[in-house]
Amino acid sequence: MPRAGTRRLTRSAALCYQLRIELEDIEPMIWRRVLVPDTIALPKLHVVLLWTMGWQGGHPHEFEIGRQRYGIPDEDWPDAGCLDENRVRLKPLIEAGVRHFTYLYDFGDHWEHRIVVEDRVPAEPKTASVRCIAGENACPPEDVGGVPGYFEFLAALRDPANEEHETLRRWIGGSFDPTHFDLAEINERLADIKI
Repeated sequence: MPRAGTRRLTRSAALCYQLRIELEDIEPMIWRRVLVPDTIALPKLHVVLLWTMGWQGGHPHEFEIGRQRYGIPDEDWPDAGCLDENRVRLKPLIEAGVRHFTYLYDFGDHWEHRIVVEDRVPAEPKTASVRCIAGENACPPEDVGGVPGYFEFLAALRDPANEEHETLRRWIGGSFDPTHFDLAEINERLADIKI
């Protein structure tokens, strides 16, 4: 059994990756900066990305890292070229030279995220193992129709004369502020993730 001093050294040597997440093709940019343990596996990273951005989940996803696709293989499409993400950790990929990769969420709406590995930093003791440290703008609603549907949605909400205005206001629950970003709310969600 390791001595207490050894355990302290190991714990203090824990590292995190600082990742910048950018939702592609939308201006003004919707982005987040998040810290994750360097030991994180892709299925947990998927949850971190969902909850950090503001997605609810329930749609297929896929990572494209270093010319390889990872996700949950579909038995109906065994030759689709997507490797099972379940045993894949981020650390060996980054150690092999990966500095950015793509995360695709919801194949219908096609929400493409660019993930940039900004830094590797010491983990701070007594803080959550996963946390968001910065970001801007609200995540589009689920099932809004991708980037084109999101722009149509925003235009209809801004224009009370638009025939879809009232229907979309009811659908979204009253109002939607595309500039909204609540760091505390995001970190409260992320606190439920056990790594």
